[in-house]
Amino acid sequence: MSTLEQGLRLSKLALVVNGLLAALKIGVGILGHSWVLVADGIESTADIFSSLVVWSGLRLAVVPPDENHPYGHGKAETVASVVVSLLLLGAAVLIAVQSIHEIMTPHQAPAWFTLPVLFIVIAIKEALFRMASRVGSSIQSTALQGDAWHHRSDALTSAAAFVGISIALIGGRGYESADDWAALIACGVIAWNGLRLLRVSLDELMDASVSPQIVAEVRRLASDVPEVVAIDKCRVRKVGLHLSLDIHVVVDGELSVRRGHDIAHEVKDRLLSSPHRINDVTVHVEPAAH
Repeated sequence: MSTLEQGLRLSKLALVVNGLLAALKIGVGILGHSWVLVADGIESTADIFSSLVVWSGLRLAVVPPDENHPYGHGKAETVASVVVSLLLLGAAVLIAVQSIHEIMTPHQAPAWFTLPVLFIVIAIKEALFRMASRVGSSIQSTALQGDAWHHRSDALTSAAAFVGISIALIGGRGYESADDWAALIACGVIAWNGLRLLRVSLDELMDASVSPQIVAEVRRLASDVPEVVAIDKCRVRKVGLHLSLDIHVVVDGELSVRRGHDIAHEVKDRLLSSPHRINDVTVHVEPAAH
């Protein structure tokens, strides 16, 4: 099974798991008088849409170029990552508003049976985070990595609720809102990760350059081709799951046009066969100055 297929299957699995967990948390939260658990369940409902967006983005990103999209559909994956980041920020705001409301409204302490439910949720969500993060990194999918942080944010809010409910149960009267304060603190972590992922996604949409390390490696691979005198310009950008680049190679000005063309093809073939997931290379040949 390819890594991309693993990513698609993982997104489908997340859809099912998020649906089950959302129903579980909302139901137990209502029965156990834990509104932070109810809010957490609502956030899991948003995760269902998030996983659906990621799955759709990955499916569309690998569609080959056509007449209307000559450069392919890779940007669909980046657009999906923007949506996921916004959903993450929306979830943080939703939970924060609900937590503040519960802090200001007197209510009874949560029931003890909410704790084992939260423990199960934390374990499942952390496992999904690790799987999505690993696959997302291997295929360089910003959307899948964003969805991974959706799982981690769910684990964080559940962990905060676990700590808060424990304090409320141990502390007794006067500590009923401890779980709400804990959820409010977790919102800050979720919002920070949402902003971080949104910045990466917007950089990709605006064709920001990849890391200097990758650019240096591309330059080295191209300069190792025989008869390449030097590398002039080299621009590398991420398009969906792959890299696209424009590179200017300098060759002996006395060479024939045909030989210069052959050298350009050698550079392109070497870059396309590299492990950097490059799928589009434009090579410009320039004569060396005597």
